[in-house]
Amino acid sequence: MDIQYELSADFTQWPDGFLDRLRERGPIHRVRLLPDDDVWLVTSYQDVRAALSEPGLSSDDRYVNGTGEGDQLGGSMLTADPPDHTRLRRLVSAAFTPRRVEGLRPAIARIAGELLDSIAPLGSTDLMASYALPLPTRVICALLGVPDEDRDQVRAWSDALFVAPVDAAAVADVLAARSALRGYLAELLAAKRREPGDDLLSALCAKRDPLTDGAVLTDDALLTHDAVLTDDELVATGVLLLVAGHETTAGLIAAATLRLLTHPDLLARVREDRALLAPALEESLRMDGAVVLGVVRYTKRDVTIAGVRIPAGEAVMLCTPAANRDPARFAHPDIADLARPENPHLSFGHGIHFCLGAPLARLEAGIALDALLDRLPDLALAVPPAEIRWRSSAVRRLAALPVRFTPSS
Repeated sequence: MDIQYELSADFTQWPDGFLDRLRERGPIHRVRLLPDDDVWLVTSYQDVRAALSEPGLSSDDRYVNGTGEGDQLGGSMLTADPPDHTRLRRLVSAAFTPRRVEGLRPAIARIAGELLDSIAPLGSTDLMASYALPLPTRVICALLGVPDEDRDQVRAWSDALFVAPVDAAAVADVLAARSALRGYLAELLAAKRREPGDDLLSALCAKRDPLTDGAVLTDDALLTHDAVLTDDELVATGVLLLVAGHETTAGLIAAATLRLLTHPDLLARVREDRALLAPALEESLRMDGAVVLGVVRYTKRDVTIAGVRIPAGEAVMLCTPAANRDPARFAHPDIADLARPENPHLSFGHGIHFCLGAPLARLEAGIALDALLDRLPDLALAVPPAEIRWRSSAVRRLAALPVRFTPSS
């Protein structure tokens, strides 16, 4: 199939509704992501969901370029296939069980309260910079054991990691950020080996097995146990947990707030009945997910998707934003329906790569929005909705969210 469409790397330049129109024209297309990345773009819910579990598709880009180094999160479980994926995920999964995540509720609520204590007297703020970003950053840094004084630098590297590759300078910035963050984590992990703390990175450094409640494995057990990370895997896992642990959650908090503030009927219903906050967040996840174009997979062998045979060694983009608005799966997909009977959106993925941090993201966003509505009861946008801009990045996040409210002590 010849190239049918060309897309700028800067999604903010795409025409409104472009992905929806693409899905209406067919479930799969040959697309060039400028300047020169050719991919198969899958847009229907049915085909995207099926492809997320297709064994002929790999998360490892070495099937295309032979290096495995093309992704900012390369070397982590996100870009691994079984059995490595199984081993890596098993090692960290116990930190993100619903029970353990629920145990973080008091700490998350405390952080939200502290941030709102600083915001409430001001009368106006950029909620992205003062609340949506700092909250999940503080949570994930505390969970991993990143020192407080390093949080801002870590967040700056993370921001730079997903700059849209619009030119050579932007690509160089991404590579520099990746190198700096990996170097920082290598040094931090070395310090954790010398002086372990009560945090996840220390547990991983000590080669503890989370499934046995943090017990340190003996040398003999380590010889046969599959839950052990190499040094490179430790660094890659640290990068993944740091970046994924705050970028997407910050985007969710801001996007859900924006959707409520621009839909007064929804806001009034959620204020009156906080039980509706959970379905409001799920609708925001479905409609405003953090992934800009989708998740990329690579064909290990010839595969057939939506009736089209794709040869081995090709990149396939599974367009979750288009799938999440597919009217064949979601009635009235462009309406945030708080009474939607089921909402199997794909914003957290599907199959073996389903997002490990989904319970934590949902908990943080729920606490953040609930506290925000309590503390700032007349919260409103400080600019017309048309002036709100999205950041040009591989991760969809608001550039800023200016709001106003009545100051309070």
